[in-house]
Amino acid sequence: MTARTLTVEGQAPVRGKRYRRARKSWREFRRWPVIPLLLLFLFVFGAIFAPLAAPRSPTLSNLRDRNTPPVWLEGGSSTYLLGTDQQGRDVLSRVIFGARVSLIIAVVAVSLSLVAGTALGLVSGYFGGVIDEVIMRLVDLIRSLPFLLVALVFVVVFGQSFALLLGLLSVTAWTGYARQVRAEALQLRERDYVLAARIANASTFRILYRHILPGVVSTITVISTLQVGGLILAEASLSFLGAGVPPPTPAWGSMVAEGRNYLQSAWWIAMFPGMAILITVLAFNFLGDWARDQFDPRLRQL
Repeated sequence: MTARTLTVEGQAPVRGKRYRRARKSWREFRRWPVIPLLLLFLFVFGAIFAPLAAPRSPTLSNLRDRNTPPVWLEGGSSTYLLGTDQQGRDVLSRVIFGARVSLIIAVVAVSLSLVAGTALGLVSGYFGGVIDEVIMRLVDLIRSLPFLLVALVFVVVFGQSFALLLGLLSVTAWTGYARQVRAEALQLRERDYVLAARIANASTFRILYRHILPGVVSTITVISTLQVGGLILAEASLSFLGAGVPPPTPAWGSMVAEGRNYLQSAWWIAMFPGMAILITVLAFNFLGDWARDQFDPRLRQL
């Protein structure tokens, strides 16, 4: 009895240590956005390696197999895991290739708008005066324009093109960077190290690049992460209205538009690209929220 009691009592602290260690590991695990990162990894991997990941060509039609349901439904085929659309094209392959459009939009449009908005925001906040007034009134003008209506007018005038879509998204997306960076620059230009750089006769470019820009890096990182989902949603909206990527290039928004007339007979045509939009935008938004919490100590979850 004594030996048994000692054994049990000796194991109790060990179990407590293991429990505390597991609890600490779980807390550290929760600090990272594992699920959003995993979803975004699949998104990027599928977009880059679409020819290898897709089982079939996204534009290959087979009218004999049109409106084939997914494999788990009655009448489904293992050849088409997510079914086919009204032209007999594989829905899974089109969803995978559609991720390429969203990835290009995310990388190119966000990069262009980040560079332009950050540069204009730094100039506006540092110089102030007339320059600040002109840039901010331009920001107000662009933000007041109805984006979808302007995009439709440009498509009617110039026709559908991928370059036009990127240009429209970039022109309208930089305003968020400019306004936020300007607010940060107004505060940073009064800091002691910036005043010391002025006294040391440093050039304006050096002050902006070496002393003020590092102070707004966290801000533009959070904005860009949150903005990716919005740009993907904007591209999908334009494609849904017929003003996005021209056919036959598969895009999630245009796939939803093509399947809206078959919601009762072949719901999977619109459902799966719609779910791809939903999951991708949510993953980017969750990642942006996590980045905001990390850069702002007041919002960190303990």
